[in-house]
Amino acid sequence: MKLKKIDLLAGVLVTVIWGCNFSVIGLGLKSLDPFLLTLLRFFLCAIPLALFIKKPPNIGYRTLALYGVLFGAGLWWVVNFAMYNGLSPGMSSVFLQFSAFFTIVLSSLFLKEKINAVHGAGMLLAGAGLLMMLYLAEQSSTTTAILLVLLAALSWSLCNLIVKVKKPQNMIAFIVWSSLFSVPAILIMTLFAEGLRPFRNLLDDFTWGAGFSLFFQSYITTILGYWVWNNLMKHYPASLVAPLSLIVPVSGVLTSYLFFDERLSPAQGLAIALVLIGIAIFINSER
Repeated sequence: MKLKKIDLLAGVLVTVIWGCNFSVIGLGLKSLDPFLLTLLRFFLCAIPLALFIKKPPNIGYRTLALYGVLFGAGLWWVVNFAMYNGLSPGMSSVFLQFSAFFTIVLSSLFLKEKINAVHGAGMLLAGAGLLMMLYLAEQSSTTTAILLVLLAALSWSLCNLIVKVKKPQNMIAFIVWSSLFSVPAILIMTLFAEGLRPFRNLLDDFTWGAGFSLFFQSYITTILGYWVWNNLMKHYPASLVAPLSLIVPVSGVLTSYLFFDERLSPAQGLAIALVLIGIAIFINSER
């Protein structure tokens, strides 16, 4: 199977948007508690849209709950918490993309999707590029924060697996209704960790930057982005789709270079080239 050009373009566009998302999360964390930022993001994904969009017809509540908890709490709550504890947006985006490798391996183990030597070469090159980007990053990080984002990457790969197995007919409805289950899971974690303190300070802490961050994360990153991404996951083998997520840290680096005048070193250029070559090998593996 080969990716259609329109699907490839859509996948690349979404990953470029996601490359900007980590900086947008950082903008929200400047004024809002990470638990509360995640809670409000998924609340806005679910309400009021769930009042107007019917539940996906072929998906049970158990599946919606499992996806919602993994996606909302296991993926994005964990990422926000790691960033709140000092992991930079760039480093977070690099580590989270290891979900591509987790997804390919899990799809091979549980769905019997084939991984051949060409896929292995693509993973090797793209992985080398990611590690180079990590090595060249100027920001420091902690082992705990890195482990948290790797846990989030595993949660994302499990979400991909759920989509591939259950194949939701209406992907927008699937995202909106699963977000209903993200909210109580994140709320419980917030109350357990910090009690009511984040809610007491909400009005004082809320800024225009936080509002923009929530809008972007809820409607652009989550509903639009995962509508495209999950549909690609539903129709194509993981080995064709998952590697596209490796563009996320690349787009983050290039965006900083183009719009924020950050210097792009030859070594960073080589790292980006390795990732892109690895992705090209994946996409053209059947050739």
